[in-house]
Amino acid sequence: MINLEKIYIDSKAYLKGHFLLSSGKHSEYYLQSAKVLENPKTAELLAFNLAKMIKKSGIHVETVCSPALGGLLAGYELARSLGVRFIFAERVKNIMTIKRGFEIKKNEKILMCEDIITTGGSVLEAASQVEKQGGKIVAFAALANRGFCKREGGNNEINHTCKLPKNIPFFALGDFEFDVYDKENCPLCLNGSKAFKHGSREN
Repeated sequence: MINLEKIYIDSKAYLKGHFLLSSGKHSEYYLQSAKVLENPKTAELLAFNLAKMIKKSGIHVETVCSPALGGLLAGYELARSLGVRFIFAERVKNIMTIKRGFEIKKNEKILMCEDIITTGGSVLEAASQVEKQGGKIVAFAALANRGFCKREGGNNEINHTCKLPKNIPFFALGDFEFDVYDKENCPLCLNGSKAFKHGSREN
């Protein structure tokens, strides 16, 4: 099994500072998956191992869908490893939308893929658009789980902030569990530090 934490550290993608996460929470640590996925061989290795877990589960996947921008590379590589097509959802006036001529058949079996899942909010926005077009969500997947949601085979307990549905399996290569804070209770803010937005919506 791959050492996910070592891959992130070696890729200089496990950052320390004061970060504003896409969930709105603050953290001393940030996972910059783009730094990991800029190496095609590493992206291929991660996707291959994630696909192997999904295939072993017996879940049938026809299409992988990712929310742009963060999930694009992870989702595309996963689709390639699974041998299925890839589509994506993107924000139009801050609303997640499926466009560019992508079509979804009724009851088409779709796996939603992100690079990192914290609470699952962004990937659920994209999933809602898939379901509006008649698709059926059969699984969620990510390279890494921030530890709030319960992944298949994981040892962590599900956190009340996890938004992923409990009746749909969630696959990830590993867990990164570090503290996150509401702005009002953030010790970094209380020490005078300002949170930096390091996600795809800003950088």
